[in-house]
Amino acid sequence: MKFTTARLCGGKSLMAISADEMDLDMEAAAKHFEEQGCPITSMDDMMVVFQWNGMEVTLYSQGKVMFFPLEDKSLCIKYATEMLESL
Repeated sequence: MKFTTARLCGGKSLMAISADEMDLDMEAAAKHFEEQGCPITSMDDMMVVFQWNGMEVTLYSQGKVMFFPLEDKSLCIKYATEMLESL
């Protein structure tokens, strides 16, 4: 998978933006991550917010993944790739 990254929230968050067009099923994604032991804190048709590895993760239906707090771009891409490939 190919990504670009964007720094958000004053540099405390990173978002991985997939180069591939995606239309993820948020209900199925929420169920998947909940089964992996990630508490879901918010969900709608466009995004799922959950806790993972000490971070708040927001997964968007377009395949964008935001990690807070995270400042390492290579880890951002690694984590996003692993998450999206697991779906």
